[in-house]
Amino acid sequence: MPALYAALAQSAETAPHQLARRDLTVNHTQAVTLGVMGAYVVVIALLWNLPYIRWVLWPFKMLVIAFHEFGHAITACCTGGKVKSISLDPHEGGVTHMQGGMSAITLPAGYLGSSIIGALLIFAGFNIVASKVASIVLGVCFLLTLWWARRDWLTIMTVLLAVGLLVACWFIAHGEALRWVVLFIGVMSGLYSVWDICDDLILRKVNSSDASVFAKRYGGSSQCWGVIWSLISLAFMAIGIIGGIAAFHESFSEQQTDSKNFIPTR
Repeated sequence: MPALYAALAQSAETAPHQLARRDLTVNHTQAVTLGVMGAYVVVIALLWNLPYIRWVLWPFKMLVIAFHEFGHAITACCTGGKVKSISLDPHEGGVTHMQGGMSAITLPAGYLGSSIIGALLIFAGFNIVASKVASIVLGVCFLLTLWWARRDWLTIMTVLLAVGLLVACWFIAHGEALRWVVLFIGVMSGLYSVWDICDDLILRKVNSSDASVFAKRYGGSSQCWGVIWSLISLAFMAIGIIGGIAAFHESFSEQQTDSKNFIPTR
């Protein structure tokens, strides 16, 4: 028994160190994923600022705005409110008409909700099976968005095109393409959330933004809340990356093997 206790004690002492070494070690597959994420950031930053070419990102911007409005809508429902409608604007805007709910939660839920969705998609983008699960969850969210936006053609087309893209990627290399698309949408959502906050609240100081309404009701300035929400959004992105590295250590071949056994498409 003393020998058993000694062995257990030694195991307890060494296990956290072994876990830490494993979690902090980036293998080849994870390094490639991080490299692709970095490339996504550069490409998005370039396309964002180049005249005419920026329209390439327009469908993804509209999709991220749909995430923003979904954040308002779902938190309104969860806090006792009612969603009347969701609509997207061709000039990269959106609005959620709702009644009731807790405004202290529903107002920041647009910015922070889209950044949370982005972080979860980044996390899932480290693994094919996780990306499949994420796409199914996104599908459910999209159905809810379609229900709330059933009279807005732009929202309907944006959601249907997004669903079509995800479904098509299921059939490419047993879902490997889906992983990269989910990762791109996650990076786009996270970056757009931070940029949208800075653009509305710090650079242009839009008086009709969620944060300006929040500041009027609960105190402080919209710029202050913008900085706070931006930092929170960046923290969500960092958590998504760290979580993906910690959770998914499989190689590309191992991920493909696992994907063949999870809702196979071939």
